[in-house]
Amino acid sequence: MAVELNHTIVAVRDKQESATFLSEILGVGQPEPYGPFLVVHVDNDVSLDFADDHGPVHPQHYAFLVDEDRFDEIFGRIRERGVVYWADPFRRSQGEINTNDGGRGVYWEDPSGHFLEIITRPYGSGNVSAPGDHGSVR
Repeated sequence: MAVELNHTIVAVRDKQESATFLSEILGVGQPEPYGPFLVVHVDNDVSLDFADDHGPVHPQHYAFLVDEDRFDEIFGRIRERGVVYWADPFRRSQGEINTNDGGRGVYWEDPSGHFLEIITRPYGSGNVSAPGDHGSVR
């Protein structure tokens, strides 16, 4: 059997709020309870298992590869909700998207401060920009 990521636990302040936020923004099914978790399934059989953390949340980064049509749908929901977004992981280009590797990408935060990203091309798969050059567009 190949090595595949099956699930990851996402520690958050409020699992209902964060799991619902992600599932709605991505347009995937509603979170499902499983033990102490709320589980969000994505299309490649990987799940994000949200758990309440009673201490400080240590923000992590979660990136999702999507096609162009799905990017438009997700980005539309980000903008409709007034979610702040950036073209780069350093948060220098607010209100812009990037065109790295000949695709599109955008970053935003979830309610607990985790840094989320959607991209339409895997890093290194196309027109590679120089480090720090995010090829941003509005």
